[in-house]
Amino acid sequence: MTSPWNSSLYEERHSFVWKYGADLLPMLAPRAGERIVDLGCGTGQLTARIAESGAAVEGLDKSPDMIAQARRNFPALSFREVDATSFSVQEPVDAVFSNAALHWVRDSEAVVRCVARALKPRGRFVAEFGGKGNVSHIVESILTALRRWGYERSNPWYFPSVGEYASLLESHGLETNYATLFDRLTPLENPEAGLTEWMQMFGSPFLAGIPKEHIGEILADMTEIARPWLFRDTQWFVDYRRIRVIATREGGSTTVESKGNRNW
Repeated sequence: MTSPWNSSLYEERHSFVWKYGADLLPMLAPRAGERIVDLGCGTGQLTARIAESGAAVEGLDKSPDMIAQARRNFPALSFREVDATSFSVQEPVDAVFSNAALHWVRDSEAVVRCVARALKPRGRFVAEFGGKGNVSHIVESILTALRRWGYERSNPWYFPSVGEYASLLESHGLETNYATLFDRLTPLENPEAGLTEWMQMFGSPFLAGIPKEHIGEILADMTEIARPWLFRDTQWFVDYRRIRVIATREGGSTTVESKGNRNW
């Protein structure tokens, strides 16, 4: 699945995506000398955090705009434009890391197959992305607004349950060592127009093919439908639910190191 990414809007108004992802780094526990892939690296902030550990890291993303911005942000690091369903590495790596990316890929089995092939024996896969029930109020609000205008759409994202995703991993030789599904109600950085900006950044699959003159009114309808659930005390929120997993290739085990408040 593709989306026309705006890297400037991403960095200016949606930096919470990678800032929250920093909490995942202690679970990855990168070490000097390791080789790591950051799958769906965006504009490269977490790729750079991983590199600070001394690991050799490569950032991969399908979006040319994101990769171009990542290279401008971190010219000393390696970034590659590639699809998550078909990526490969020259030599097996110690870990594949992914934050807030895999819900964009409907062909989840192809992604997991590539991850398994990329890992060394006992190599680890550490990921967080949208889980079952993610952004449910936003999805229902935009679908309702679209129906009022005569447009039929469906949820374009992949939001699995823990059981569903663990089964998928294990079917490709990745043992699930840890998995959880949790709520993360997230305030948007623009308190007044935050939800509209969020849709402009992430919701393009819903709006594809709709005349531009209708989009503003559809988004206005959507925000009014969503307001009772997602607008609180002059602030817009997103009703995120995230799935977080650690898996190891071929039945190995992963030790999660506690890093406290260490900066990566």
